[in-house]
Amino acid sequence: MEPAEQNFSREARRETAMAKDILGEAGLHFDELNKLRVLDPEVTQQTIELKEECKDFVDKIGQFQKIVGGLIELVDQLAKEAENEKMKAIGARNLLKSIAKQREAQQQQLQALIAEKKMQLERYRVEYEALCKVEAEQNEFIDQFIFQK
Repeated sequence: MEPAEQNFSREARRETAMAKDILGEAGLHFDELNKLRVLDPEVTQQTIELKEECKDFVDKIGQFQKIVGGLIELVDQLAKEAENEKMKAIGARNLLKSIAKQREAQQQQLQALIAEKKMQLERYRVEYEALCKVEAEQNEFIDQFIFQK
């Protein structure tokens, strides 16, 4: 390269660097494709990375919500089944109480019947003894009547 070309090339680079500095102070920058940008290329790259991380985060949150939703449905289903079993158990317990009360009432009825039959038996025994006494008296009367003749 000739010295004039070298000077021009250096001058052009210096002017380009100065222009970049002036634009940089104004908040304007050139990217790797030499396109004019408002943001610094490094900030732009960080913004893109942050955007990708946010997208990944949102995707993971979506997956988490699906998992939690499934878990909530499962827990709700188990709660319903537990409630159904609880109601069955309460029904069975109430039935057993009812049966126990029925048996107790039946037992009281039978005890009352036994007491009534015992009283009837006692009346029959007293009546029997009275009839035996009458029979004995009548037999004695008959014997005396027969011996007197």
